[in-house]
Amino acid sequence: MIDLDAYLARIAYTGSRAPTLETLHALSEAHVRAIPFENIDVVLGRPIDLELPALEQKLVHDRRGGYCFEQNTLFLAVLAQLGYRVRPLSARVRYQRPREFTPARTHLFLRVELDESWLVDVGVGAMSLTSALRLGSHDEQQTAHEPRRLLRENALIYHQVRLGDTWHDVNEFTLEEMPPIDRIVANWYTSTHPQSHFKHRLLVARAASNGGRITIADRELTHRARDGAAIRHVIASHDELVALLFEHFHIRAPAGARIDWGNAWA
Repeated sequence: MIDLDAYLARIAYTGSRAPTLETLHALSEAHVRAIPFENIDVVLGRPIDLELPALEQKLVHDRRGGYCFEQNTLFLAVLAQLGYRVRPLSARVRYQRPREFTPARTHLFLRVELDESWLVDVGVGAMSLTSALRLGSHDEQQTAHEPRRLLRENALIYHQVRLGDTWHDVNEFTLEEMPPIDRIVANWYTSTHPQSHFKHRLLVARAASNGGRITIADRELTHRARDGAAIRHVIASHDELVALLFEHFHIRAPAGARIDWGNAWA
């Protein structure tokens, strides 16, 4: 069982706990604004523990973030404990990747059953959903941040985001469920395989209250507006990185650790 009081305090949520659509939207936005997406432990070569006590300790009590398997596994437990009917689904992340490239099926997100089916994803980096998406809709859907849609092509469903006038793939899926053993294997690959991009690239992201996003990708800090317009800043040193992690994401860098990849500040 999750300590719901501690979790809700962590995301600064004081609204209704009834398992309704309104609560689902509100929890999704509060989670993505409060708990950053981040892969610091992967970059540091530390194991990623998907057991609920470990996730609660890291994301709630230690006030850290995590990536999809951590974020959505915790959110799955929270929603189930609140009374939602929720199932884990698998996907391929496609953001900034061409259609001809086939990424591994290493993404976890959630399907929630109310009067209709809804999709929830608090763990897809700078594209994490701040509102649930209606699964049965083909039309553009508004969220607390960017517009989204679910495009059907060749038996696949593409979750897309509109930035400015352009639609971008976020992920691709078939509604196949992702049981615990598949999450364990995909998490192990993502966090340890030498060719996993999470091993070689620092990624941190959080939704802002103004509809924008704040991200760090490698040595670049970006403030992105709701329409996709971006202001970028090159991070000059490890000390500046540590300061920015706390200032913008409320993350205290692990004590005694140097967050480095490919000798970023050699």
